[in-house]
Amino acid sequence: MHDDNMKSDHLNNKVDITALPFSQACENNKQPIFEVLQTELQGFSHVLEVGSGTGQHSVYFAPNLPEIQWQTSDVISNHRHIVAWHDAYPAPNLYSPLAFDLNTDAIPFSSRADSPYDAIFTANTLHIISWSLVERLFALAGDALSVNGKLIVYGPFNEHGTYTSEGNQRFDTMLRAGNANSGIRNKEDVVHLANSHHLKLINTYTMPANNQLLVFQKH
Repeated sequence: MHDDNMKSDHLNNKVDITALPFSQACENNKQPIFEVLQTELQGFSHVLEVGSGTGQHSVYFAPNLPEIQWQTSDVISNHRHIVAWHDAYPAPNLYSPLAFDLNTDAIPFSSRADSPYDAIFTANTLHIISWSLVERLFALAGDALSVNGKLIVYGPFNEHGTYTSEGNQRFDTMLRAGNANSGIRNKEDVVHLANSHHLKLINTYTMPANNQLLVFQKH
């Protein structure tokens, strides 16, 4: 079943994908991200996805990482989108979204899970939320993860305070015009923040569309 899903790009031909909430960015980056997760999550068993969004990533990653319990989470207003994708593409190791609002909530846990989280994954969140919430996310992750647990973060980052592409500069301008508290983060600031919560950057992957995937490990 899992091999078939992989070959068919995990699309159920009986489902009308146009009827589901859709993110083109998720569609474009799911395979490159999966290829990294396949390596970085070897031997891991329970992942919390923070900010599951439409749910597209979860329905692709979970069946192709069958040894991992994949727990989705997001603010409640996004749950209907995630559930719609889960209903269309169910998997035995894919868990319904938990309510998680960084403004008010602690790390959520499911009563269905049989182990604590040994990894936390989040994609395209750090540049959307405020810096104070980025700080809270790393603090919560540092507390929740055991030694050797991983925090895996995907998205655009500046290098040495400089945009890595003209496209990222335009994107950052658009983000800040909509919300002055959002914006592409400086990688060095994120690494410094991680270090303050016992999370060490162990791997950096260059990803398509001027994005990066940062892997932090608890020590």
